[in-house]
Amino acid sequence: MATPLDRIRNFSIIAHIDHGKSTLADRLIQRTGGLSDREMTAQVLDNMDIEKERGITIKAQTVRLDYKGYVLNLMDTPGHVDFAYEVSRSLAACEGALLVVDAAQGVEAQTLANVYQSIEHDHEIVPVINKIDLPAAEPEKVKAEIEDIIGLPADDAVLASAKSGIGIDEILDAIVERIPAPKGDPDAPLKAMLVDSWYDPYLGVVILVRVIDGSLKKGQQIKFMNAGTTHLVDRVGCFRPKIEQLSDLGPGEIGFITAQIKEITETRVGDTITDAKKPTAEPLAGFKEVQPVVFCGLFPVDANDFEKLRESIAKLRLNDASFSFEMETSAALGFGFRCGFLGLLHLEIIQERLMREYDLDLITTAPSVVYKIHLSHSKTEEAQTIELHNPADMPDPNRIEMIEEPWIEATIYVPDEYLGSILKLCQDRRGIQKDLTYVGGRAQLKYELPLNEVVFDFYDRLKSISRGYASFDYHQIGYREGDLVKMGILVNNEPVDALSMIVHRGTAEVRGRGMCERLKDLIPRHLFKIPIQAAIGGKVIARETIAAMRKDVTAKCYGGDITRKRKLLEKQKEGKKRMREYGSVQIPQEAFIAALRMGDDA
Repeated sequence: MATPLDRIRNFSIIAHIDHGKSTLADRLIQRTGGLSDREMTAQVLDNMDIEKERGITIKAQTVRLDYKGYVLNLMDTPGHVDFAYEVSRSLAACEGALLVVDAAQGVEAQTLANVYQSIEHDHEIVPVINKIDLPAAEPEKVKAEIEDIIGLPADDAVLASAKSGIGIDEILDAIVERIPAPKGDPDAPLKAMLVDSWYDPYLGVVILVRVIDGSLKKGQQIKFMNAGTTHLVDRVGCFRPKIEQLSDLGPGEIGFITAQIKEITETRVGDTITDAKKPTAEPLAGFKEVQPVVFCGLFPVDANDFEKLRESIAKLRLNDASFSFEMETSAALGFGFRCGFLGLLHLEIIQERLMREYDLDLITTAPSVVYKIHLSHSKTEEAQTIELHNPADMPDPNRIEMIEEPWIEATIYVPDEYLGSILKLCQDRRGIQKDLTYVGGRAQLKYELPLNEVVFDFYDRLKSISRGYASFDYHQIGYREGDLVKMGILVNNEPVDALSMIVHRGTAEVRGRGMCERLKDLIPRHLFKIPIQAAIGGKVIARETIAAMRKDVTAKCYGGDITRKRKLLEKQKEGKKRMREYGSVQIPQEAFIAALRMGDDA
């Protein structure tokens, strides 16, 4: 039996990383009796090992709670900038949000980004000041920050500590009293939103839905309006966090369905689900498609693992629709895949999951972003614009009219004492300062930066310069023309395609020199001299030489004629010269990995 609309509350928890969303979700589940104390584990909704270890939420999770006769549907969302699209989907399924702010750290960049998304969805926002039992907690100061920075009234913010269980009842009461009930018409044709989908080895594709109008029943023929496919519902239920089967889902309810779907590609997030026989007139607005921002190549260390890698990537794609891949080959690394990610953390997580869950050893090439290349027309080809994902595919420089690169607008919050070094970091990365204001004793910086400069290690540098106190959030603002060139690396006069990268002409020499110096330390010595060069087109901009290993051929000559020694040395020199012409340089895999992890320490 569907729950009456006025007894339902749908809400999500939004916050910056590490402000205590998942712990608060644990306490709410425990308080409402979703799990007994014996079944309770820390971060119960973070069900991937990697989420528990890193202490971050990657996939948004949902759970249904019962409190004082009300049904509360909770969405726990990720806080990290790379997973912002997970947040936008969760928010679209709710009417309100708990805004969790750390009592010691105050409002951070990601808090803001998520709050603005929530405000765009017209949500009722309940501020919760968490961790009030910390010695450094300053709830009054944080209240003032919420009012100054976000512009939300914070006098009725709930003071809580999710870890110690303080203020949990007050939060539940605030959800019931302040978050509006959903609207919907139980008699209208079925209209439901596909919020998320994942692959379960036993059930096939499990689809998380939020019903807007009508009802979803077992045995119903449903249609996905965007994909145009029809399916038969064979299971309807909800998570409390354990699976509970239901007969139907009514308006305003959030739950899951399965319909014997094998391929997750058929279930596009944001699609509208309706009744196949009596469809709704208008589909829902849906979400914007996820665009990969960072690309890199993934290659197996052992070439025999290629098939295993192909299967593993396809399985992982079942649970992460935001990750794309296509096959590629490289002379140095063999067969592999060119993969697209939402950001560097996303790349790291996927790589770690492949290594952990599928037991693979991988090499990743240097991350690069998508460039737009405008080609002039030649005798044989028309003028055109192409997208470049892989620096190795750069077309002939003579045909390139201009290259455009993606830019982002970054918002950085930083305590005053680190401001100077952060400004210098942004200037070094070709940043354009847009705004600098002070909010509650911290500087708020707005910078426009090329994404190319951010993907390498900007976030790590930012954290290390500010001792972890700076917070950073960004969104893309489009493409701009840049003076960009392809820098190739030559080892013993042979180009190494996996190490080529696109750089700004101004920083090419520094980057090239850093790469050559690093490779000099990484490639073992051979019996002949090895030159390592960084080149733009035909012009070498940096060079290092690995000296040859020498055998002392004159050891057995003691005393006597100098010409004998000279003859032996000349003979050795000839032999080395010949060896260098025919000898091939073995670059060990570790050298590749270390060179690609280069960061900008140079």
